[in-house]
Amino acid sequence: PRCGGWRWHRDRMDSWKARWGIAQWAAYFEHQALPVMARSKQLLGELEAAEGEQLSPRALADIVLQDPLLCLFLLREAERRKSHRLERETTTVLAAILQLGVDNFRRLLQASPTVDERNVGLMRVENRAYIAAQLALAWSSGRGDLNPEEVALAALLGGVGDLLLWVYAPEIPQKAETLLRSGLASRSAQSQSMACGFTFKDLTLQCAERWKLPALLIQLLRGSASVRAQMTRTCANAARHVLDESETSDLALAADLVEAARLVPGAGIEWLAGGLTMLSAARLQSAVRLAEAQLRAGPDDV
Repeated sequence: PRCGGWRWHRDRMDSWKARWGIAQWAAYFEHQALPVMARSKQLLGELEAAEGEQLSPRALADIVLQDPLLCLFLLREAERRKSHRLERETTTVLAAILQLGVDNFRRLLQASPTVDERNVGLMRVENRAYIAAQLALAWSSGRGDLNPEEVALAALLGGVGDLLLWVYAPEIPQKAETLLRSGLASRSAQSQSMACGFTFKDLTLQCAERWKLPALLIQLLRGSASVRAQMTRTCANAARHVLDESETSDLALAADLVEAARLVPGAGIEWLAGGLTMLSAARLQSAVRLAEAQLRAGPDDV
């Protein structure tokens, strides 16, 4: 029967995907219609009701900075449509919207599919990306960064590899989580390599390079070449520990605060903790107390 033949073809395709490497996945994702969060369309509708046809690009940028998949979609479209005469890279969401045009952006967002919010793993990674971006905006402003939104953009997109797999091949991140919980892998990167042969961060970088995203963004995503790149990595780590409910999460978050204090000269732990608005008062106090103890102990005693 035709239906049975279709299932056979689908199952055979899935068996091929199980053997794909990082390059095949990046190529596959390049041709998929990226979904967006349903709330992004809702926020656009509310903005249109409030402002009419004269939508503020800045207000649209605020919507994008809450939705990593929409952000990735916007940057990809801006790169595809970029004029060869435009020499500067598009390194902020606002610049990408201005380059694409408000009307084009609205049409693209309205026509985009939306994610399945029942996908718990996807929603967790999306929430982590949003928290990382908010921390990057708050903490980068403290070190007088000339453009904190560039750091926030990198922090928002730092989990693109995870997100795309949760959308199109959830069995891979699910397998990685099972390996980590079982103790067969001791760290996330190890569990990911065991599950599919590469880490999700490497997939993020592969996608960014294949899609010719801005070189500055790729440098920040690597997480080590500069203070801004280190800030991107620290915000991503802090966001992961914010969402972690294990017994050691407060200690790990305290270490993130200490690292952020090193990257933001003159900023105290209390000031940095002010960016952790998503934490309960009890967890915030615990993380601050542990971070201050680490600072008093010094790097050799921590």
